[in-house]
Amino acid sequence: MLRRGFGLRGPRHARHSVPVSQLEALSLPIGDDGVVIGVDSETRPTVLGINRPTPYDIVLIGGLWTAQVIALRTAATGARVAVETGRPQAWMQMVHAMGGGQNGLAVHEVGRVPPQGSSAGTPVLVVRDCGMRPPRGRVVSGPWQSVLTVLPYLSPVAPRLVRQARLVGVQRVSPDEAAELGRTMALLRADVDALPTLPDGLTLWCTDRDRQYVMTQPTDAEIGLLGSPRRMD
Repeated sequence: MLRRGFGLRGPRHARHSVPVSQLEALSLPIGDDGVVIGVDSETRPTVLGINRPTPYDIVLIGGLWTAQVIALRTAATGARVAVETGRPQAWMQMVHAMGGGQNGLAVHEVGRVPPQGSSAGTPVLVVRDCGMRPPRGRVVSGPWQSVLTVLPYLSPVAPRLVRQARLVGVQRVSPDEAAELGRTMALLRADVDALPTLPDGLTLWCTDRDRQYVMTQPTDAEIGLLGSPRRMD
């Protein structure tokens, strides 16, 4: 039997519905949706869910190379990336490679990031590359707008930023810095001992409950643009 505009009638199935009062009980598993930032100890892809409907603050105590890989891969998902930096020359190669800022990545002076107008259709990542003591940002995290703050080393403002962050990444640091982070973040002794010896490209990512080592492996295109993994810039 033909139905006008719909073709053949398909199999009949019972309708699936729930009362409005039960809608809040529904949830969808979205933990595997996001930006692939590397592989874990068993070489399984590790995904960072940057584009979120709720505010999300990330702190990376590490090198610019890792932050730029995250920014590049985030832009590749269709999100816009706004970089607030005191060293714009370090980002210019990425800007030029992506079409002069017209294709998802723009660089701004410190304190000069305009409102981004983020939404579910146009999520935003703000990268704050503002040195050891980043000033309080004018543009903060919000719905569909995450903020990644890059700290090259531990600084007096680091404990405050770490406490406020939902996710913290730590790359190779000195033994003294590792000990301080161990106290601030309640790290295991094994992690404190490991932090001063981490190779380039390896990051310990921490939430309130989880700890995971992730190796960021660049693609050939990323190596051509950013070079090989490195902790120092």
